[in-house]
Amino acid sequence: MTQVTYLEAIRDGLREEMERDDRVFMMGEDIGNYGGAFKVTEGFQARFGAERVIDTPISEVAIVGAAAGAAHMGLRPVCEMQFIDFLSCAYSILTNYVATARYRADLKTPMVVRGPCGGYVRGGPFHSQNPEAAYLHTPGLKIVAPATARDAKGLIKAAIRDDDPVLYFEHKFLYRRIKEDLPDGEDIVTPIGEARLAREGAHLTVVTYSAMVFKALEAAEVLAKEGISLEVLDLRTLLPFDEDAIVASVKKTNRALIVHEDTRTGGIAGEITARINERCFEWLDAPVRRVCAHDVPLPYAPTLEDFVLPQTDDIVKAARWMVAY
Repeated sequence: MTQVTYLEAIRDGLREEMERDDRVFMMGEDIGNYGGAFKVTEGFQARFGAERVIDTPISEVAIVGAAAGAAHMGLRPVCEMQFIDFLSCAYSILTNYVATARYRADLKTPMVVRGPCGGYVRGGPFHSQNPEAAYLHTPGLKIVAPATARDAKGLIKAAIRDDDPVLYFEHKFLYRRIKEDLPDGEDIVTPIGEARLAREGAHLTVVTYSAMVFKALEAAEVLAKEGISLEVLDLRTLLPFDEDAIVASVKKTNRALIVHEDTRTGGIAGEITARINERCFEWLDAPVRRVCAHDVPLPYAPTLEDFVLPQTDDIVKAARWMVAY
C-alpha cells in the first residue's frame, strides 16, 4: 500500500493508462515542460515525449476540436483545461459536435476533458466555478466528479477507456488535502454510473458529490452526537447518475437532502429532487431540501466566499429541520 494524495491518484491513473495503451495522449496549456498549472502532469513529457504530451495554444475550442478528430481516428486523447471554468469556451463543439457524433455518424469519440473545478481556495469568480449543470442537459456526454483519491484514480482510468466523451471534474481544494492508502499494482477502475455509499445512516439521506462529500461527513459527525443518523451517498457520476441508489437510500431513510457546491438555480439538485418525487413520494416524511451555493458569482474576499459556498453548518441546520418536520 502507498499513501497518495487526490492529485497523485489522478497522476498515477493517467500515467498507468499512458503506459498501458499507446493510443492515449495528452493535450493542454503548459502541461508539457511546465507540468500543468497544478503539476498534475509533471514529468510526463520527459517520460512519454512531446508527441504524446502536447503543449497547445491558449484555445480551449482548438484543444477539444483537435482531440475529437484524433478520437475519431482511433486515438484516445486526454485534454486538460487549465481551469474547468474555461470549458465554456469549447461549449459549442462539445455539445453540438462531440456529444452528437455517435448519433449522427456512428463515430466513437473516446476522449476525456479534465480540469480543476471548485472553490474554497480564494480563487475568485474566474477560477472557482462548478459548471457541471451546463453540460448535464447534453445527451452523449458523460460527467464524473470524484471525491476520494481511489475514485479519482479509478474514474480517470474508466474515463480514458470509455468509448464516449467524458468530462472529468477534479476539485482543486482536494488536490493535496485528501490522502488515501491505495494498493500497489492494482488496476483500479471505478465504474462510471455507480454511486458509492460513503456512510450508512437511518434518519436522512444526503445525496452529494466531489468536495461536498466531506462537508456532509463532517455534518454527520456533528449530528450523530444529537442522535441523528445521516446516510451519505456519493454520486461520483453526474451523467448518468445512479438513480436506483438514490431511490433505495431514500426509501430507507424517508428523507432526502441534496448538497452541491454549484449554484442553486438550475443545478443537478433540482433534477434529483424531481426524480425522488416521481419515485419516492409515498416514502417521504419531509420535503426534499437543497443546500447549494447562492446564485451569485463567487467573491474573492474570504468572508464572502465562505458565505456564498455551502458550509458544514448549513447541512447541519437543514438536517435538523428535516428530522423535526
